[in-house]
Amino acid sequence: MKRSALVVLVFLFAWFQVAYWTSTNDCQRSVPPGGERMKAIKFCEYGPPDVLKVEEVEKPVPKDNELLVRVRAASLNFIDAGLVRGPSILRLMSGLRKPKFTGFGRDFAGVVEAVGKNVTDYKPGDEVFGAKSGAIAEYVCVRADRVASKPARVTFEQAAALPWAGLTALQGLHTGKIHAGQKVLINGASGGVGTFALQIAKAFDTEVTAVVSTRNVEIARTMGADHVIDYTKEDFTKREERYDLVFDNVQNRSFSERRRLLKPDGICVLAGIGGAGSHEGQMGRIAGTFAASFRSRFIDQKFERYITRNDQADLKFLSDLMAEGKVTPFVEKTYPFAETAEALRYFEQGHARGKLVIKIVAVVSSAGELTADEYGLATGLWATETVRSVVRTREVNH
Repeated sequence: MKRSALVVLVFLFAWFQVAYWTSTNDCQRSVPPGGERMKAIKFCEYGPPDVLKVEEVEKPVPKDNELLVRVRAASLNFIDAGLVRGPSILRLMSGLRKPKFTGFGRDFAGVVEAVGKNVTDYKPGDEVFGAKSGAIAEYVCVRADRVASKPARVTFEQAAALPWAGLTALQGLHTGKIHAGQKVLINGASGGVGTFALQIAKAFDTEVTAVVSTRNVEIARTMGADHVIDYTKEDFTKREERYDLVFDNVQNRSFSERRRLLKPDGICVLAGIGGAGSHEGQMGRIAGTFAASFRSRFIDQKFERYITRNDQADLKFLSDLMAEGKVTPFVEKTYPFAETAEALRYFEQGHARGKLVIKIVAVVSSAGELTADEYGLATGLWATETVRSVVRTREVNH
């Protein structure tokens, strides 16, 4: 057995060495001669936000079931910071020595430029939003069943703020079996997921209590919270109030403290572990997620884990909520494309409120006259005039 164990260890060590030193990516790949080019944010190495660079890459071509979208805005999520830093546990999937996939970001909103031959639900000129890895780029190809139409009353920046955080909030509340008349507490209601969870819970006609810091009290009230608790002034776990559903976006309280918040048959949804980036106690909170879920198997109150899914039906539901004015994405800051690294640096501090959005201005290149349809397709600005004149390459800020 000792000899067998030694052989296994030697094999694992050899495998790790081979996998590590052969780990590579596409950063050295050049654009083929004659290929169309675009700019994208990439990270060729793991590390701090400074590894994010604006690179010129080949413009993608949509497959039969895909859309080619001219990205107008994109936003940051918790997972984005983790992938760039490349913690050890993630590298087994994302690449041991270097990241396998070098694109950055996943939330986007933009204008459809072209469609695959099997796509019937969308056409060039449609405004859409969705989630796709590598979204912080001038163009992205995405499956037609992974986007939803952007409501006319919503800006590209707002729509880009919604997808992953909105899906996380909605699916978490569904996991908690939300329904009208419930009392819901949201711990961490001022971040990207939290602001959406608050508004979505209100859309289900529930009574919502938001737990935030002093500087975010007014934001929570503006978002529609019925009650707001400032955790710097009051320990919300010691209140007499009991809740049907606790959406825990921070997990900074013990199992027994959270049990005390719940009604006898209440559900605590384990949605997050606090702000983005590395912070003290993070690994303990991750472990606590699994421990709480396991321990709740032996009691009536439940602590539920879940994994966010890229689901078109949920995206369309969120789109409808935006169109009705029941959900309004809160964008704290907007950064230009070239300052994506600075946006991630601020995001990693863990104090961002709502969402941080990257704005990608449209660039139009032409030396002649464009029809209204051609101009609208290129810029997303649809007008009544029959002819637009575009003489030089220029940025369109809107």
